[in-house]
Amino acid sequence: MNHLHTKQLDISYADRLIVKNLNLSIPHGKITALVGANGSGKSTILKTMARIMKPQGGGVFLNGKSIHSQSTKEIAKQLAVLPQSPVAPDGLTVFELVSYGRFPHQKGFGSLTKQDKEIVSWAIQATGLAAFSDRAVDQLSGGQRQRAWIAMALAQETDMLFLDEPTTYLDMTHQLEVLKLLQRLNADQGRTIVMVVHDLNHATRYAQHMVAIKHGVVVGEGTPAEVMTHDILRNVFGIEADVVYCPRSGVPLCLPYELASAEAASAQSLEQIKPEGRLEASGAATASA
Repeated sequence: MNHLHTKQLDISYADRLIVKNLNLSIPHGKITALVGANGSGKSTILKTMARIMKPQGGGVFLNGKSIHSQSTKEIAKQLAVLPQSPVAPDGLTVFELVSYGRFPHQKGFGSLTKQDKEIVSWAIQATGLAAFSDRAVDQLSGGQRQRAWIAMALAQETDMLFLDEPTTYLDMTHQLEVLKLLQRLNADQGRTIVMVVHDLNHATRYAQHMVAIKHGVVVGEGTPAEVMTHDILRNVFGIEADVVYCPRSGVPLCLPYELASAEAASAQSLEQIKPEGRLEASGAATASA
């Protein structure tokens, strides 16, 4: 069982502190959704937990060991990461892309073994891409491309999977394709999944655990019903919303109808304007989610 948690984690971009003293534990065997407004620090937190970024202070610990003190290859055997909007080289086939997931298990620059090929084929099959194995990734639809990247992550054979906004730029059909795939991987294989999600209703429908973040601070954490409350929606997103329950799944859904406070929204906009008149995002440009 892999256990991941942060301890007094500080994260900065240049001289700007984005996250301070974060203590967060990721539940094993569940789908966790990180939610928050743009610039809240949720993608920054995910990248640091996935070892893409280094913390300024504190640490991220996997099974009691700091992930930043271990080799990249060793960590890649334990967790896989799908960044936001990944791009494959032109002409790369689905099979070739997915085979990259076997790199952490290979010695030197060795070629794929029989076992590697079997695992790659399984990952392609599991993501419903068997008919596209020899097709170039750039010839696939948006949903198919995203599934190909998830297949690559599956080929790493890790217990944990991190995804930064996996449904970005996808239409509703392809969004559901990807989310249902992640739900199935969690239910059938017990994989721990951590994802940054913009759509709150997707978060409540497909995640069992939610973390609401504002300015790098955890404002709410728990089940969707515990996090999807009027107070948290007002505090984190600055909206007034009705919280209703889905008649099919029973999960809470957000129906926003008004800004929480016109005066507060106006003041926040003014605070984001630099003296020379340029808008400044509430988080660093590279931490826009």
